[in-house]
Amino acid sequence: MARVTRPRGRRSSRPSSGSPFDDVEVIHGDTAFAPYGLGTYGSRSLAVGGTALFKSIEKVKAKARTIAAHMLEASPDDLEWNDGGYHVKGSPDRAHTIQDVIGAAWAAADLPEGVEPGLEETTFFDPPNFTFPFGCHICVTEVDTETGKVEIKRYLAVDDCGRVINPMIVDGQVHGGVAQSIAQALFEETVYDENGQCLTTTLVDYMIPTAMEIPPIETSRTETLSPTNPLGVKGIGEAGTIAATAAVVNSVCDALDLDHLDMPLQPERVWRVLQGMGQKPVEQGPMETKGGGAS
Repeated sequence: MARVTRPRGRRSSRPSSGSPFDDVEVIHGDTAFAPYGLGTYGSRSLAVGGTALFKSIEKVKAKARTIAAHMLEASPDDLEWNDGGYHVKGSPDRAHTIQDVIGAAWAAADLPEGVEPGLEETTFFDPPNFTFPFGCHICVTEVDTETGKVEIKRYLAVDDCGRVINPMIVDGQVHGGVAQSIAQALFEETVYDENGQCLTTTLVDYMIPTAMEIPPIETSRTETLSPTNPLGVKGIGEAGTIAATAAVVNSVCDALDLDHLDMPLQPERVWRVLQGMGQKPVEQGPMETKGGGAS
């Protein structure tokens, strides 16, 4: 949920249109205020929750315009939004800030006929269909045939999550997903002994990549709007996790001219595969190749 506030006497920066960023307080993760929900899954946060928020904002804007028009003794169609408030077209001196309108809405001393007090809305959005992001990831790896070590030399990701609301968050989601999948492809494995005792119980035994093993991730994107919601957005949180595992493993398989390798491609496992390739000629030393994965 979000609410608009502004302490008296304080001016704040604003975008080219709309309310100033500093006037909006976003409240999230507080069950004392937030309505009941099942959480996020399937990369639905923006496509479902964001759309519900968008629809509520549209309702609030329509009601605020109606109240502002009543306060200014004008038609709602004759109002313009500028500088954090409404004013009558052609008469910039006849104006009220959004804070004035909010105060009038809750004071309820003089509201238009049929308009109830308050300025809050609730929207439930049930999407008519899923969103389908897509993309292409390419991984360049180098395999040391003497040790079996796999090194990622370059990683490129081009994704399409519809309209991008926050580019930094989109890039961060892709980076995190790719890092998670590199871990799955090359490092993470739960091992049990013959008695069912887990042997990988600490980070000393259960290997995860560090910043040394994760390469710079080159990202780009296209924007194809989703038809299932008015924002045109799609999920992005799982794009990296779906594509990167295949891209990494395909790259190593291509380097060794194999159709399949079991994950994780830890050095010992790759080395044993190399030893078992028999008479198949394998070029000694580093072998560099590319592999792709689509999401």
